Amino acid sequence: MFIRSLAPALLLALSAFSPALAQQAAAPAASATAEPVWPFQESDLPLDPAYRFGTLDNGLRYIIRPNGTPAGQGMVQLWIDAGSVSEGEDERGYAHFIEHMAFNGSTRVPEGEMVKLLEREGLAFGADTNASTSFDTTLYKLDLPRNDPALLDTALMLMRETASELTFAPEAVEREKGVILSERRVRDTYALRNTIDQLEFLYRGARFPDRLPIGTVESLQKADAARLKAMWQRLYRPDNAAVIVVGEFDPDAVEAAIRRHFTDWQPRTPVPPIDPGPIDFSRAGETDIFIDPALSERITAASTGPWLDEKDSIVTRQMRVLRQIGYGIINRRLQRLARSEDPPFRGAGVGTANVFEAGRTTNLIVDAAEGEWRRGLAAAQREFRRALKFGFTRAEVAEQVANVRTLQENAAAGADTRPNSSYVGAALLVLQEGQVPTTPQSGLERFEAFAPSITPEAVYGALRAELVPLENPLLRFEGRTAPEGGAEAIRAAWNAGMAEELVQEDAATLAEFAYTQFGPPGTVVSDTTEPLLGIRTLRFANGLMLNLKPTELQRDRISVELHVDGGQMLDTRENPLATAMTSVLPVGGLGKHSTDELQSILAGRTVDFSIGAEERSFRMGATTTPRDLELQLQLLAAAISDPGYRPQGEAQYRRNIENFFASRDATPNSALANALGGIISDGDPRFTLQPKEAYLALSFARLREAIGDRLQKGALELALVGDFDPDQAIALVARTLGALPPREEQFRAYEENRLRGFTGNRSPRVIHHSGPADQAIVRMTWPTRDDRDFDEVLKLELLARVMRLELTDSLREELGQTYSPGVSGSQSRTYPGYGTFNIAAPVDAAQVDAAREAMLETVRRLISEPVEADTLLRARRPLLESYDNALKTNAGWMQLADDAQREPDRIARFVSAKDRLLALTPQDVQAVAARYLQPEARLEIVVLPKAGE
Repeated sequence: MFIRSLAPALLLALSAFSPALAQQAAAPAASATAEPVWPFQESDLPLDPAYRFGTLDNGLRYIIRPNGTPAGQGMVQLWIDAGSVSEGEDERGYAHFIEHMAFNGSTRVPEGEMVKLLEREGLAFGADTNASTSFDTTLYKLDLPRNDPALLDTALMLMRETASELTFAPEAVEREKGVILSERRVRDTYALRNTIDQLEFLYRGARFPDRLPIGTVESLQKADAARLKAMWQRLYRPDNAAVIVVGEFDPDAVEAAIRRHFTDWQPRTPVPPIDPGPIDFSRAGETDIFIDPALSERITAASTGPWLDEKDSIVTRQMRVLRQIGYGIINRRLQRLARSEDPPFRGAGVGTANVFEAGRTTNLIVDAAEGEWRRGLAAAQREFRRALKFGFTRAEVAEQVANVRTLQENAAAGADTRPNSSYVGAALLVLQEGQVPTTPQSGLERFEAFAPSITPEAVYGALRAELVPLENPLLRFEGRTAPEGGAEAIRAAWNAGMAEELVQEDAATLAEFAYTQFGPPGTVVSDTTEPLLGIRTLRFANGLMLNLKPTELQRDRISVELHVDGGQMLDTRENPLATAMTSVLPVGGLGKHSTDELQSILAGRTVDFSIGAEERSFRMGATTTPRDLELQLQLLAAAISDPGYRPQGEAQYRRNIENFFASRDATPNSALANALGGIISDGDPRFTLQPKEAYLALSFARLREAIGDRLQKGALELALVGDFDPDQAIALVARTLGALPPREEQFRAYEENRLRGFTGNRSPRVIHHSGPADQAIVRMTWPTRDDRDFDEVLKLELLARVMRLELTDSLREELGQTYSPGVSGSQSRTYPGYGTFNIAAPVDAAQVDAAREAMLETVRRLISEPVEADTLLRARRPLLESYDNALKTNAGWMQLADDAQREPDRIARFVSAKDRLLALTPQDVQAVAARYLQPEARLEIVVLPKAGE
């Protein structure tokens, strides 16, 4: 892979977060002379016995892992060990183009039929059927909604078709070329251009910066069937591929199916691997400046050195843990500065990452407020140098060790119910990183055996061994305004920081958590269990509503969700920004602890403190463990009874606002999103973006005035879903949220604030963006209704899925005009009579008229004639599968438990949904389209480039 992130590296180093894979005895034996096929063949790490590894005679490798979470589902992936780096000079973008052609015809599957075949089986395109191309790999992914052997056989057949049977019909190539060029156009944003400049500066002369997977317009336009097929035949070889199957399958049957489908895949002549470099490690002292009006200010110091070829072993993982603890301590210090009352920067961090196997780069990155790069750089540089000069304290190491230990313990406790996706991720690490997979329990045991050796001295030594010195680094500035003095000023600032005399600071003292007593435990005054799904609903004497659903779906995990009356219902026409600062409230900490103190106090505990303003409530959510449930409930009780409102949150909010407004219109999507609410609502201040000055004038004092009463007195509904004992959970709730002073018993109606209109002015609107001149969006929106009639809601949902299929056919497949046509709809639970149905297409600015006509023709067709039976099947089957699988995860249960007392009817709706969907006919879809989607009733919005852009 390209650049590995450091946080996952820590987890993988201990095999706590990465799933288990195989056992030595289950692995294919290596001969005395053969090069190892699998990384565990030359490692001292023990392997998980549940994985099965194999290699066919033609060289194809496979990894099988039976797993029952979620129940009755599976995942199948085909991994190709080649990506855009493998492209020749005139093949740029072809690896990604080939990925697209996998869906456009093969020996057994005609063009356009692969996706339809899978949709008939319940796989939605994009969500369950997808593929991706990176610098060094191409990956094809099928998420199977059922563990049906026939469906697995179909999935493997399609993977084999992709591997060796693609047809590359010239006319299909030409049609898909338009789709790919559309994708490239959509991805051409200020962020991408910034990334390109960064890669070209940091790795000048290397191959990979010139091989972005999306390719170049010139090379893509020259692509033809013969060139694509030649590259496909060169790279898609059995010795260069692997098949991954994870899920609730019999591994013997899976292995037999893989052999049946892939044994006769003929090998081809191997191609030497392509070097993504070379990287010049001697480069130093250079400075780069990249300016874009949408960019926030950032300065990066980087040095690159040789790749450290460290085979995965017990010792290697120990070193990775030590290094990660070292990075964690430095970044914790930088985070503390960012949370200070007058922070020198918005954020900063240091880390070292591998760049393929061509090198490793150490970066010190500083995100500064506008015009404050010098101050931010000086503060971050000082803290970084201080760490390297004076080392770390035992308390700092202990905090990081506590966090690592908790990750290990949680992983071991939840090992039996890890999801399929985690096993697939671990399988990919075997193939791409040589990561030996072990069980979480063995990872925990190794950590505990090693923990006594984790000293400040050991951490410091391991960190210094990996860090590439930043003595005279490459310096890069990005932002919307060039720094005064240019490159010379940036270099001078760095040199001044290197010359600054350092002073060691005193270590901070750690306090105890101050919120453990909330008064006498509350008493339960009602306790019932709803009959359809068995969700238990209780009410405490203080008004708290509690909903419980114990499950065994995820061992050692509990999902927690607290809703407090208010939310966006407190935003009025007179005060539309009343709750705008809610999300940064945790940055202000609690009354007795700053957020920085909380992070240290809560180190090693699985708890979270976050809050957001939803339409009708303030929502606080977390995932915890049975061991930390009481602490999580204490934290929630403290958050609503004694929020800190410290000014650190205000400072962070205002800096974020500055950056938001700088990029407000930088892309067609952002320009549309920021203007849409005002257009649809006729400028209702509650749904309209306000002037920047209005947001900058907000304060915690105003937020306290707006929401303080609701936090103190508003009705509460708490839901717990997961691995817990109900009686113990009730007792913990009684001592925390149930012990708070009496609250209002019901959520308020806010009837005066539930009026929301849809503009009566249906004249076409034009919005302008500041991105590339060839980018545009055509969007059409119709008013619908609220969600009180569930049958009508289901009809509109099914219509949306039908519309998505039809638009994909007409816009993407037939005209090649757009990469990703979008369809969405929402029938409000909050605003009576309000709902919308939306279709949108990102297109070339020169194709707006053609796209509009194609979209309207699709709408007219759905109104004038019943949808074809096959189209209805392909739209409905994935929706039915989603209902079948909804309650196989805690997240699915939480969607019903979170408001089981406020809106109990939603449970009955869910239970009846499948039967109601199955009863819908093509005529029902036609009727609902005619009822809501008359072309003349649409609100059309076109997003175009600004003049001169």
